[in-house]
Amino acid sequence: MPTRKAKRKRVRQTATARPPTPASNGAAKPWGGRFDAQTHELVEDYTSSVAEDGRLLPFDIMASVAHARMLGRQGIIMEPEAQRIVAGLHSVWEEFESGKRSLRPDLEDVHMNVEVRLAEKIGAVAGKLHTARSRNDQVATDFRLYVMDAAEETVSRLLELQSALLTLAETHRAVIIPGYTHLQRAQPVLLAHHLLAYVQMFRRDQGRIGLAAVEAANEMPLGSGALAGVPYPVDRASVADELGFLGISENSIDAVSDRDFVVDFIMGCALAMVHVSRLAEEIVLWSSGEFAFIRLPDAFATGSSIMPQKKNPDVAELARGRTGRVIGALTNILITLKGLPLAYNRDLQEDKRALFDAQDTLDETLEVLAAMLPRIEVDAARARKAATANYALATDYADYLVRKGVPFRSAHEAVGKLVREAEERGVADLRRLSLDDLRRFAPEFDEDARAIDLMSSLRSRDAPGGTAPRRVAAALRQERRRVEAQLGAVNRRYEE
Repeated sequence: MPTRKAKRKRVRQTATARPPTPASNGAAKPWGGRFDAQTHELVEDYTSSVAEDGRLLPFDIMASVAHARMLGRQGIIMEPEAQRIVAGLHSVWEEFESGKRSLRPDLEDVHMNVEVRLAEKIGAVAGKLHTARSRNDQVATDFRLYVMDAAEETVSRLLELQSALLTLAETHRAVIIPGYTHLQRAQPVLLAHHLLAYVQMFRRDQGRIGLAAVEAANEMPLGSGALAGVPYPVDRASVADELGFLGISENSIDAVSDRDFVVDFIMGCALAMVHVSRLAEEIVLWSSGEFAFIRLPDAFATGSSIMPQKKNPDVAELARGRTGRVIGALTNILITLKGLPLAYNRDLQEDKRALFDAQDTLDETLEVLAAMLPRIEVDAARARKAATANYALATDYADYLVRKGVPFRSAHEAVGKLVREAEERGVADLRRLSLDDLRRFAPEFDEDARAIDLMSSLRSRDAPGGTAPRRVAAALRQERRRVEAQLGAVNRRYEE
């Protein structure tokens, strides 16, 4: 029986470990009774889904084993027949899992590969396995099992990326950078606070993929048949329980045609990649000569074929660029679904290609970023200098006046005029103005205004969620505890 480790080891290899597509060998189709002519080789190539749905192999066997056991328990087939089918399925899995056998593209899909090989091993009794099911409810079941497993793997990678962000933040917890709005220097913030913002983004992605997408997939369609249900006394609930589903589908037509769970998973991947792209954009900017807040590790950068001095942030650029592929996968599945009448249509074969590409692109991107981020070097002095440039402490001067009883709008206007005065005089920092200069715009300024600096600015943002050092330190501890606990839980489930 496929275990969780075996599934993850083989699930992506199965689709690629196969020979080139051969011409039709005239093998009888399981649906061929109505047809006189062989399938044209171009149709064989065009309709074969083995290159994609080979990943479903372990889940197809799991679901088939549970289905066969139920058929025997319910007396739909004889118990010895069910036992023979189950033993045969175990043997088929061992062949594929060990690499001794590859999927045959001429057999259309993974389901037919399993059924044909089972028949070769145990004879005609293998044909009883398909009693009380259709490929429509079969593939929907397999794919839901796959998505739930894939979601756990992606959640693990999201947690590893969050851990990498926390490591970078913890290493440079005292570094001050300019915070930006409209890509203009706005107010000073701690670098750790800025990185924690991305931790929150990926935490939400974790919830979308690990909770919402899994919840959408966690309903078993098996027993719905092609679309109308099955005329046998099946025990769907026992099969769902054996496979780990929370429940069964309530409408047979919806069960075989629903791909909302695919949309939910790809949508989660797309939004996670959008967040990755935002982080990648800042890595590109911050590593440029214009910013120079960070230096990328040599192992995660590339050079130019013509300019010897170049150090290019290719990993971040590719992450930013590949976001379009995942957004495209989301568009792909939505357009595929939008014009389909009920119930199953062959268009739905394309759902797997979209999901697999989205999943692979996201997982590979999360993995490389998680490896790169802790190795980034930070130029704390340059970042600190930039944090006070462009009158970034102006808001603190306005807040000072508010604490002296000046209405905020009046304080805002006074400090705005003060900034304009400083610009006209070529004074780059409000702290270089005299107290008399300050009082010309607001008499409430006093000697203690001279104490306004980067640290006073940071400490004053002490509301929950703010950039005050003590708030950021607490947030780092809290997020580290959460990430470590959740990674531990995922790893324990993986080892089961």
